[in-house]
Amino acid sequence: MSPASQPEPLLIVTELPTASLFRRMSCWMYEGMLLFGVIFIAGYLFGALSQTRHAMHNRLGLQVFVFLVLALYFTFFWYKGQTLAMKTWHLKIIALDGQALTQKQGLLRFFYAWIWFVPPLLLAGVLGWSSLQGLVAVMIWIPLWASLSKLHSDQQFWHDHWARTRVVDARSQMSPTAPTIQI
Repeated sequence: MSPASQPEPLLIVTELPTASLFRRMSCWMYEGMLLFGVIFIAGYLFGALSQTRHAMHNRLGLQVFVFLVLALYFTFFWYKGQTLAMKTWHLKIIALDGQALTQKQGLLRFFYAWIWFVPPLLLAGVLGWSSLQGLVAVMIWIPLWASLSKLHSDQQFWHDHWARTRVVDARSQMSPTAPTIQI
């Protein structure tokens, strides 16, 4: 094997510190609240464009449309470095080399991030649980999955490890005169 074809060693730029689990999860919750608006507008747009008159009609189409809108939303903002919630919490998403994410990395991270929901929902579906039981399974899984980041060497979520990304504390990049609240 020639030296040119060997993969480069993994170099993690650690100039920016990893954001704390509390700040990442607070941002995650705030992102969820902001997504209510994104999903509402997407649902309204889908209903208007498809002339859907009843919420249960064309349900699969709506789900696919919302999934695509979320993929576009996250891929675009992660490519730019921050979602609105990340800006509020002074977090930034970067590649392991410290550069901005590529669109491919953003999309890959979006698919990997579904690990927050898919395992408990699959379990609920396989076991025939009610919607309430599925919701409880998700609520148990989320803190469990979040706490597994403590096992990662850089304290990152595992989907970030798989996507070769880092969520970092961006407060050190702010101007010295900008007010910040230490959490």
